[in-house]
Amino acid sequence: MFTMLTIFTMSLTKRIPVTEQVWKELAEMKTAGQTYDALLAEMIEVRKKRRLVEDVQRSIQEDDFVPLSEIKL
Repeated sequence: MFTMLTIFTMSLTKRIPVTEQVWKELAEMKTAGQTYDALLAEMIEVRKKRRLVEDVQRSIQEDDFVPLSEIKL
């Protein structure tokens, strides 16, 4: 069974179907006064930063990393 998560942004409203369990977990993650829009934006930023760190680590492990000191402009 899905619950509809409604996100209001500027002039656009989107509905995202989520399971009851996901809805409950999102509600538990929200801080007092925080909107679901702000919570999801925060989660997106965390994910982007984690992905960047993983990409850099993978480049280092694959020896595909060039130190800044070796870059000539």
